Amino acid sequence: MHLLQVGAGSGGIVVLDLVARDPRVTRVTLVEPDTYKPHNVYRHQFPPAAVGRLKAELAAEWVREHRPDVIVDPIVADLTDTTWGDVFQDFAHACDVGVCAVDNEPAKFAFDALMRTAGKPWTLGEVLSGGIGGWVHRFVPGGPCYGCVAAHLRRNVTEEAPAPAPDYSAPGGVVAETTVPASRASIAVIASLHAAVTLDVLATIHQPGANQSVGASPPFPPREGGPGGLGGSARRSTPTGADAATPPPAPPPEGEGSKPDFSSLLFTLAVVPGVFDAAYRPYRFAVPRAAACLVCAARPAPTGEELDVALDDALARLGDN
Repeated sequence: MHLLQVGAGSGGIVVLDLVARDPRVTRVTLVEPDTYKPHNVYRHQFPPAAVGRLKAELAAEWVREHRPDVIVDPIVADLTDTTWGDVFQDFAHACDVGVCAVDNEPAKFAFDALMRTAGKPWTLGEVLSGGIGGWVHRFVPGGPCYGCVAAHLRRNVTEEAPAPAPDYSAPGGVVAETTVPASRASIAVIASLHAAVTLDVLATIHQPGANQSVGASPPFPPREGGPGGLGGSARRSTPTGADAATPPPAPPPEGEGSKPDFSSLLFTLAVVPGVFDAAYRPYRFAVPRAAACLVCAARPAPTGEELDVALDDALARLGDN
């Protein structure tokens, strides 16, 4: 099977290492534009002597060392570089499953667009600031897009303690930086879960009678509710009060044209007052496709009569101008 992965950073190389060791994987296309820098050393698999080299080449050598039978194509390019658009589309159509291991939003949206256009499943891992936990998402053909998932979880799950009240006595003053780097151990835990979910998706591909969009079962049993002690927030916030006992939304009913539900897995790694009540606890969320999403919302094909009316309206507006 052909794996398309974007990102070979401290988490991406862990995912790549674990997934590429699976004997079903026969080819890997890796997109990674960055150079291995001194500050990467203490959280990365690569040695200090590799500083200054391209991460794509280092990752390719890593895979070949452990799986010499696997074809590895390292691509030194930025996924958001539009000049590579046609090439990236070819990669997406050629692969069986995609892995997104990048930490910037434009690249996540770009990868989502590629995989949706190609109709291929893919997974995404996100380590939370400070290594307090992380997310693993899986996306399926016909399911919600990354925008649906990000918007839904921002409204329902928070991963940050309430910020201190602003100091109005010093308007425009310096705001303390709250981002804390995650440890290598935290990154490895979430990346390993990301790999497990990816292998679960991979296991369903090309199996007669199997659901090719999602794995047979998530890595953890479902748990009702979410991390407690959270109020409403524009960030991702878990339900509180009466909502805390409400299980994630049920998958849509099966029927003609229906698709399996999409799963997001949150795994906590630390107790954080006001955010996570317990460490090492999994939570699963079934994220529906947003009805109003301009990207992936299901829309019935217009009838000939509707097209005629729309054309008449458009011509009338042009005539009025």
